[in-house]
Amino acid sequence: MKKISLLWVVFLSFFMIIGCDDQTDNDVPENLEVYDFVWKGMNLYYLWQEDVANLADDRFANQGELNNFLSGYSDPAVLFNSLRTDAAIDRFSVIYSDYTVLEGVLSGTTKNNGVDFELRYKPGSTTDIFGWVRYILPNSDASDQNIQRGDLFYAVNGTQLTVDNYRTLLGADTYTLNLATYDGGNITPNGESVTLTKAVYSENPVYMTSVIEDGTHKIGYLVYNGFYANYESQLNNAIGQLQSQGITDLVLDLRYNSGGSVATATRLASMITGQFNGQLFAKEQWNAKAQAYYESQNPGALVNNFTNNIGNGAALNSLNLSKVYVLTTKSTASASELVINGLAPYIDVVQIGDNTVGKNVGSVTLYDSEDFGREGRNPDHRYAMQPIVLKIVNKNGFGDYQENGLTPDYPLLENLGNLGVLGDANEPYLSTAIGLITADGRKVRQNPERQPQRFKDAKSIDGLRDQMYVDKPLKTRL
Repeated sequence: MKKISLLWVVFLSFFMIIGCDDQTDNDVPENLEVYDFVWKGMNLYYLWQEDVANLADDRFANQGELNNFLSGYSDPAVLFNSLRTDAAIDRFSVIYSDYTVLEGVLSGTTKNNGVDFELRYKPGSTTDIFGWVRYILPNSDASDQNIQRGDLFYAVNGTQLTVDNYRTLLGADTYTLNLATYDGGNITPNGESVTLTKAVYSENPVYMTSVIEDGTHKIGYLVYNGFYANYESQLNNAIGQLQSQGITDLVLDLRYNSGGSVATATRLASMITGQFNGQLFAKEQWNAKAQAYYESQNPGALVNNFTNNIGNGAALNSLNLSKVYVLTTKSTASASELVINGLAPYIDVVQIGDNTVGKNVGSVTLYDSEDFGREGRNPDHRYAMQPIVLKIVNKNGFGDYQENGLTPDYPLLENLGNLGVLGDANEPYLSTAIGLITADGRKVRQNPERQPQRFKDAKSIDGLRDQMYVDKPLKTRL
């Protein structure tokens, strides 16, 4: 049905990496079109392409050999996962059978009941888990129910949550959470429950802004929960409001921010600063053949510079700060880590909380089209891939934090026995930041007692909301 991929031809002609010139899409059987798209997209862009034997440029002499290989797979997802490197290295590449779902998640739109939660192991168990509520989304079903930050749940519809059933139980459109109390480290059912129903919901990641005055300090506080490009105006407005109030310091709360757009992360860093417009914020490192092509044909595609505009061209509001306080947890990932790491060579970044996830790699959405972009997609299916295609480093070339994440300057864990209210000056994380800003040691909190081990959170379950991705169309990048 479709002709040979134009980008694939460009790469083949540029590098002359495949010796046989008849490996084209012209002879792809209809039943193998999705599989052919998966292999060729991964062969072209996958960051670890050179490490996967079945993705080697000389693995197949012609399209017929590739067809024979692809026919051995009964599901595109099975093929996709077989072409990934070791799971300990690639923890984040995903494929979706419906690109509309993928697009929605990457832009902050999901089926959601409004409860953002984290799952942890029950003390003494390696199978039973429980959840606690991190925050409630406004104007959601949960916002009208008797449930709030800090509430614990141990079961769904009366069934104990485990590492084997949580996806099924929490994946239902309607379910009942069975609540519990945190009793000296024990998870004790309290007989209460709440029934919640999901609906399509678009989350504004700018969850909260406020200004706290303490002595001579006017401390801006921003809870930012996702780098969604379509909400950049809201982010810019929030920074503008803090700017207009004359803040002297900024506490950026990224505890529950699992990432998103590289471009939006670059713009947030530009909003925090402003004095580095046009200078290098971060560099992208692709696989060998993509990297060589970019360096030769379009080196500007590999760099992300501080800017003075947001994506729609509007002027960017900047705080011109030389120091920022960032709150983190083990849910702080990808684009959030990029902001911390990218700013570090320029200003003083004070990190408070737990180690971050350690996601220093980014992805791109690949569609089954001539150039793997969104236009001209194959109308016979809706598959799209989100493979890891790049590693990202800061101005100094540092980006090796994949093993342990970024380490805080002031370690602090969220204490399930004393979580506090987001935005309240006495909330442990924010209190610590205020204490460091004002040099008031009484407000700096110490690590609490040992906390139950983390399992997953609401944003990492679907494998998409913890992505860091480049959101420029591929056809303009090559």
